[in-house]
Amino acid sequence: MRRFVFTALCLSAVLAAGAASAPAQSGPAVGVRLVADGLTSPVALVPSADGSGRRFVVDQAGTVRVLTAGGTLLPQPYLDVRSRMMPLMPDYDERGLLGFALHPGYASNGRFFVYYSAPLRPGAPAGYDHTARISEFRVSAADPNRADPASERVLLEIDKPQFNHNGGTLAFGPRDGFLYISIGDGGGADDVGLGHVEDWYTANAGGNGQDIQHNLMGDILRIDVNRGAPYAIPADNPFAGTPGCADGCDETWAYGFRNPYRMSFDMGGSRELFVGDAGQNLWEEVSIAVRGGNFGWNVKEGAHCFSTDDPDQTPAECPDAVGAPHPRAGDPLIDPVIEYQNEHNPEGGGLGHVVVGGHIYRGAELRRFSGDYIFGDWSREEEEPDGSLFVAKSRSAGMWKLQQLQVATSPTRRLGHYLLGFGQDLAGEIYVLTTDEAGPSGTTGRVYRLTRASG
Repeated sequence: MRRFVFTALCLSAVLAAGAASAPAQSGPAVGVRLVADGLTSPVALVPSADGSGRRFVVDQAGTVRVLTAGGTLLPQPYLDVRSRMMPLMPDYDERGLLGFALHPGYASNGRFFVYYSAPLRPGAPAGYDHTARISEFRVSAADPNRADPASERVLLEIDKPQFNHNGGTLAFGPRDGFLYISIGDGGGADDVGLGHVEDWYTANAGGNGQDIQHNLMGDILRIDVNRGAPYAIPADNPFAGTPGCADGCDETWAYGFRNPYRMSFDMGGSRELFVGDAGQNLWEEVSIAVRGGNFGWNVKEGAHCFSTDDPDQTPAECPDAVGAPHPRAGDPLIDPVIEYQNEHNPEGGGLGHVVVGGHIYRGAELRRFSGDYIFGDWSREEEEPDGSLFVAKSRSAGMWKLQQLQVATSPTRRLGHYLLGFGQDLAGEIYVLTTDEAGPSGTTGRVYRLTRASG
């Protein structure tokens, strides 16, 4: 998610006609109401549809906590996988417990799924960093506020070459009931180096984002957890059975991503899948993912051409479609619907360092935002917590209209915390998850609910 010294700067390319982005305008004010604190690094909030009114708060440090309908954060974790995870670096880390999804039938079957960073498994490639693990657990038969730790069933493991760019969101498709999984490109910078394969675009070295044949990195995956052992491939997955695949075609649903850290389905409307994809150092982007879609990385960064040979200089042109010998030659490279400049962008006007995907608002308290996408940025400053909130409204063509929300209760009109994630309850209201520490340490993690500015 965050960029370290291995991430190079680069200049922006000329946008495709009709796709030009404009700087974020100063937007309306909102309030934030504290609903939980004392956490470490809360990255997700997931509501339970079992009638209890509970919300599950996912902490990167390795626990899931229950937030009751009455607003009490239970002290005993619902799930604790800290002993199963890689030890995390306290100053900054992108590994950990990153995803949590309740089965659509959770109220009756008690099944749920998690994504966490496990120690490197035996037989993994030499020099790799860790193994991403997607597992199923079940609720305890004795206590609905506790999971059964012995019920773990590993579904999928992916060996990751670097510690960063892990993606990690789990979400069930509201129409098809399949499990969607976001996976980053493997880490490092430029989508090159150890564990990053060569792709069809010979002007760039790498990478996993454009590959669908050799690994599952840089992709949105889709699997059927109700059939198979340990899962089945949905019959309409776009690349299933593609000739020449070693490992990667069957599960892949969309590709061309760098680090799709947070994604979410619209709970209304057309139920579209919105993916916040962290850029290299110039452009942050949000895309609407579609079946079989290629979202450009590392041929493009957002809607802009990208060069691995010299990321400080953007090529004057680059392909708009996949070329041979890729098995999907001719696929268009799909531009994002939202983008904004990173703070490192030499053109100036940067709004932050890392996009954090949010949700389409479907609640009642902030009706002016109904159908708009609320999301944010990790922090404008790397060394000080200074996250941002944004709202974007769709247009008939081109990029969505972007505004920066003003936090009414903050003297700076900004969050004043590092932004880690968002949540949405069953009523469509949105929660903001923050911390004051750059890494997964301490107890400054908080959960806020967005309210009216006067609230």
